[in-house]
Amino acid sequence: MSELDIAVCVKRVPATDTRIRIAGSGAGIETAGVKYILSPYDEFAIEGALRLRDAAGGGRVSLVSFGAAAAQEQLRTGLAMGADSATLLAGDSDVDALATARVLAGWFSSLEEQGGASGLILLGVKAADYDQQQVGPMLGVLLDRPCVTGVVEVELRDGAVRCERETETGVEVVEVELPAVLTVTKGEYEPRFVSLRGIMAARRKPLLTGEAESAPSGAVVERLIAPPARPPGRVVGTGSEAVPELVRLLREEAHAI
Repeated sequence: MSELDIAVCVKRVPATDTRIRIAGSGAGIETAGVKYILSPYDEFAIEGALRLRDAAGGGRVSLVSFGAAAAQEQLRTGLAMGADSATLLAGDSDVDALATARVLAGWFSSLEEQGGASGLILLGVKAADYDQQQVGPMLGVLLDRPCVTGVVEVELRDGAVRCERETETGVEVVEVELPAVLTVTKGEYEPRFVSLRGIMAARRKPLLTGEAESAPSGAVVERLIAPPARPPGRVVGTGSEAVPELVRLLREEAHAI
């Protein structure tokens, strides 16, 4: 089997422990003072790509991100994990999933025209900010490639990939021909530790930048609504005497049992 070029689409997102505040416009979040990270689900996808490359004994893993110029920091994180190269498509990433998928599809199509197409494209199953799970399937449709979502394990075969998905009823095994698009969740792909050596090596790896033009799809966020404040906790008693009341509350109020 010839060496496979694996691309991983990644996103810069607010840190998962960030206290989110809605901006004055009501249609976005306040970004001042927010720390950004590489979306954790994208780290699973990068780890999966690196393991496929290492198991095959060759090939390349390239990263691509659409968004703010500051996303170079997150791309460097992926390079430090072991990816070979990265590309930043700079533009307004505050657009909906379809517009994002169109930008990525246009970039991959241009690579294909130049003879540099990626045979396998991986994404995190979702972004940690909006949790929509849409870009991967949309990208598959736009590129006319088969797409398998929620993959926990991937195995390269001759001209195909064998994917395992965890479902409510068990493990589903799907095999599709390459080229293909996969969205990856954790499963076996615990991201590797980024070493100091990896960080130093990442500085020498190619990180290309280009401008991306996104065409609005027509979907507009009109308003964000913060979740209601949690009610204060209460002590129902101590010791075994409190058990009946606790059970009643769990059953009648929390509907947890």
